[in-house]
Amino acid sequence: MSVKIKLMRLGKIRTPHFRIVIADSRSARNSKAIEEIGRYSPASEPSLIEVNSERVQYWLGVGAQPTEAVTALLKITGDYQKANGLPGSEGTLKLQPARIDKRVAYEAAVKEAMNEPADGATTLKKKAAERLAAKSAPVVE
Repeated sequence: MSVKIKLMRLGKIRTPHFRIVIADSRSARNSKAIEEIGRYSPASEPSLIEVNSERVQYWLGVGAQPTEAVTALLKITGDYQKANGLPGSEGTLKLQPARIDKRVAYEAAVKEAMNEPADGATTLKKKAAERLAAKSAPVVE
């Protein structure tokens, strides 16, 4: 019996979640699995990849063949390189920088704007200010 490491799809129509499972290669995608070794949630930000590394190493050592999608996930986590003795066993996982909360950024900008000096404010354009000054100046004849 040939064994594959597959993705089993779960979730609603537009919110997929996957289980990384060991299953017979001839079985359907969502059929009964031999063992569940991880999960993958691409919809969350950043996407969640949880893999039981010991079990992956065991099944790859026994001869289980990962599908293309699972191979890509295992390369990200570094388990594929570790099992095959390739360099780069730390994986290619890229962590995203922490996002700045919009509310905090807005409050900081407001606080900074409140601290600016009032004489440097430019509310009227130069020509409009000159016209206003000319109209308000007394006419000398």
